[in-house]
Amino acid sequence: MACRSGCRTKDHATYGECLKAANLRVGWAKSASGLDLTKEKKWDNELALYRKARAQGIQPDSTKTKDIRRAIDISDKTGRAYGA
Repeated sequence: MACRSGCRTKDHATYGECLKAANLRVGWAKSASGLDLTKEKKWDNELALYRKARAQGIQPDSTKTKDIRRAIDISDKTGRAYGA
């Protein structure tokens, strides 16, 4: 079968093999519904901040940025890890 996905190196037995060879990736779409790369980056940054706080012995009330920042601020002011 001739490859239809733009892969010009081989012929594939099935269309599925052709797609795998093309190394297709799902792109971001539906940004109006909040499903976009910006939201993903925000989430990743929020989790990174949470991991950083946990590494310092701080236990924020949640993984939300406002709770993490609050826990870090309280820890800095009191000199003790929040939620420890």
